[in-house]
Amino acid sequence: MPEQNSVERRFEKLLFASRWLMAPMYLGLVVALGMLLVVFTREIFAYAPQVMTMESEDVILVVLTLIDLTLAANLLLIVLFSGYENFVSKFDFDTGADRPGWMGSVDFAGLKMKLIASIVAISAIDLLKWFMSIEEYTDAAAMDQKLYWLVVVHLTFVTSGVLMALMDWMVSRSDKH
Repeated sequence: MPEQNSVERRFEKLLFASRWLMAPMYLGLVVALGMLLVVFTREIFAYAPQVMTMESEDVILVVLTLIDLTLAANLLLIVLFSGYENFVSKFDFDTGADRPGWMGSVDFAGLKMKLIASIVAISAIDLLKWFMSIEEYTDAAAMDQKLYWLVVVHLTFVTSGVLMALMDWMVSRSDKH
């Protein structure tokens, strides 16, 4: 019996240690964050010299693009920090007052809600950007089809978010979870 208990304990330790297989994935997300920074910087340097000659609609489109990239980067940070802390290891260094208030307090349900909220915001910005450039379309059928699919995808994200929030609310109100 003690030998079986020892095998079980070693197996459980191996399973627990396997969470570190996620660490390289979080490093990959850091690289992805750097990629977003490069694209953001490229956009700034591409449009800044043109600002004096740009129409207001073009400036709004550029700003929406920059907001879109920033929201994606924020989402990436939330997934990076929360995922690491929830599934791999707690950050064990003192960041002092610089530590974001949500770190260490976003559980998997909160992470899901932040993820879907960010996706809905990104989708809404893309839809708005498309509406801002609608005059560029000469083919009415293609325009209608693109509008249809952009709205369908956006509403799908919104509906998914509402349903996830409703499910989380129902689980939180139940006696058994």
